[in-house]
Amino acid sequence: QQSNMDAGTSLCAVLLFAWFSSFAAEIHSLRYIYTGFSKPVGLPGIHEFTAMGLLDNRMIDYFDSEHQVKVPKQDWMRERLPADYWEKGTQSRKSKQQWFNTSIGILMERMKQNNSAPHVLQYMVGCEAETQPDGTLRFIRGFWMYNYDGNDFLSFDDKHGVWIAPTWEAASTKRKWDHVQVMKEYAKGYLEYECIDWLSKFVTYDMKQQERASPPEVFLFAKKAKVETNLILTCLTTGFYLKDIIMRIKRNGRVLTINDGLISSGVLPNNDETFQRRDQIEILKSDLSEFSCEVIHEETGVHVHKTWSKKSFFSDFIISQNFLPEVRVVSVCLSSRSSITVLRSDPHQSLRAHLAGSAATEAEEQSSSKNN
Repeated sequence: QQSNMDAGTSLCAVLLFAWFSSFAAEIHSLRYIYTGFSKPVGLPGIHEFTAMGLLDNRMIDYFDSEHQVKVPKQDWMRERLPADYWEKGTQSRKSKQQWFNTSIGILMERMKQNNSAPHVLQYMVGCEAETQPDGTLRFIRGFWMYNYDGNDFLSFDDKHGVWIAPTWEAASTKRKWDHVQVMKEYAKGYLEYECIDWLSKFVTYDMKQQERASPPEVFLFAKKAKVETNLILTCLTTGFYLKDIIMRIKRNGRVLTINDGLISSGVLPNNDETFQRRDQIEILKSDLSEFSCEVIHEETGVHVHKTWSKKSFFSDFIISQNFLPEVRVVSVCLSSRSSITVLRSDPHQSLRAHLAGSAATEAEEQSSSKNN
């Protein structure tokens, strides 16, 4: 009887382990990024001060020194959050802008800098969490860091409750802040609790909107390869909001891997704040196997399975030549030494400012089906 009980316990443990192992945890993040310049940069879309909220790297709110109002960048933010949330947020951003102006002046004086070239202070605060089987979020880590002229300046280690100063210029600030116990307790509490609460709310709101949104599209098609006897079979999925997606190309039911020659683009952004991914593999035209593509997006319940046949090759070829969501990258050079990243007020564009030269240049890269 005891052995039967032990066997039952072992079986239960195995089943529980299998259930937890099959659960694919999602990682979510909420970050607020503040950027302040010592003087106007003189480029469109870049302001003396900007602040933005990012949920899973998608902009959800925005404020800049020109318009002086915090605004939603997602429909669910506009629908779910009351007017006083935006009013209080606007006042908070204005206060932060004044703090940035004062702090940049202090840092320039400390480092004996003049204002001939723009100097930039950046501040990022936020948290990262992992979904649990019951749907709750578990805190993984927090972010509370400052960056000056593209270099790490000061950050908070919430695990040990101390400030980290990588340079001597930040040492005096570290010593001062380390002695303010209330500030350290507030930072730790915000990162591990308040930030997680907001992250949980925002993820829930976002998920409910996604449930109403159209499901991602899946295309399975082939095009001619450089080798006359071969084809390139491609599975493309596009229009999904969360980046964690499972895609499998199969041959007679067996999942193909990089060992079989599978190539994946990874998850890439579209220009409408959704994402896309394409996997492809080169096959023989004479291969009579059944090829299929399976796409799973667990958090939205999407499960698509498509089968490819050679009969549809010519119509698929037309699709492959004409369908490709557009992705744009914009880069700009300014004057100084270090490198910073600034987002334009248009959430569909990103701008990398390199403080390394004196002239400003701009270049765009646009992907097209001819290059893929």
